[in-house]
Amino acid sequence: MRPLPAEDAMNDTAQLDGSGTAQQRFASSYSILLREVQDAGLMGRRRGHYILRIGSLVTLMVVIWVLFAWLGNSWFQLILAALLAVAMSQMGFVAHDAAHRQVFASRSWNEWTARMIGAVGVGLSYNWWNSKHSRHHSGPNQIGKDPDIAPGVVSFTTEAAQAKQGRARQWVEHQGWYFVPLLLLEGLHLHISSMLSLAREQGAKHRWLELTLIALRLGGYVAVLLLFLPLGKAAAFLGLQLAFFGLLLGGSFAPNHIGMPIVPRGMNLDFLRRQVLMSRNIRGGRAMDIAMGGLNRQIEHHLFPSMPRPNLRRATPIVRRYCEANGVLYTETSMIQAYKTIIGYLNRVGLSARRVVTCPLASQLR
Repeated sequence: MRPLPAEDAMNDTAQLDGSGTAQQRFASSYSILLREVQDAGLMGRRRGHYILRIGSLVTLMVVIWVLFAWLGNSWFQLILAALLAVAMSQMGFVAHDAAHRQVFASRSWNEWTARMIGAVGVGLSYNWWNSKHSRHHSGPNQIGKDPDIAPGVVSFTTEAAQAKQGRARQWVEHQGWYFVPLLLLEGLHLHISSMLSLAREQGAKHRWLELTLIALRLGGYVAVLLLFLPLGKAAAFLGLQLAFFGLLLGGSFAPNHIGMPIVPRGMNLDFLRRQVLMSRNIRGGRAMDIAMGGLNRQIEHHLFPSMPRPNLRRATPIVRRYCEANGVLYTETSMIQAYKTIIGYLNRVGLSARRVVTCPLASQLR
């Protein structure tokens, strides 16, 4: 199905909020869909799948570091840097699944799995990620609710673009072309944001444990690089690993919602439409399932966050058929088309800043 054009997506948000009767109808529709998915056995846990996946990733990490020690002072280490980025991104996906309680029936087991894999395997905080990601799921693409579209280096809304001043406004006009290169910095950004969040959130659960584990993990990582490699090669290894990690992880999240409808502040939507209309699936079969950690089936993931990742593939035809029968637009496209839409959308958002005419005299009189 053709993805919703960015202009149409923004225009359609004005028509998203239906009457109370429509809200009740769609709420009932979601209940029927949920029951169909449950009857198909798709909400059941897949512990064997995850235990095998975690074991395989731990084994891969061990093999990478054994080869690292064996190679020593060699530029071939950069191959291992890329492999390490792949292993870390896959571990990040498992931590994400555990945070959504997809792995175990026990809430505590899921939380500790996500916390330990995040801190030791990836170097990210479970507390920081869980808080941010939960807010995203509760209001995807909604201004003021979704932290993923909050104002920052990239402006995802016209409101954010028009607030830019000076050189930042000039930069944002072409932000779509810079978006993919910026993903190379996403790995570094995730580590910094994670640590800063733990430093500020004094009431965070198990804060000191996470801070200690992440500090030991990141510090030990750099120490090992400097122990086996000269400074130049160590810097190249670290830089390549962080850049590729950011590209893999950020590139898996970026196609999910950017360029889909933006929901105005305060608008109330039923759960079914809130999750389906703001999300985009990426075609590609099982290979894409692995590369994107199941996030290519974003619609199903948002409708059923606790559904184990391997079951999302089986839920896709059920959800697609149900949405078509109920007149709810189900967006699925290729990765290339998704990024074309993203780049075009971000550039249009950036160019909207040009339309704001400011009056210096009026500013002084306020």
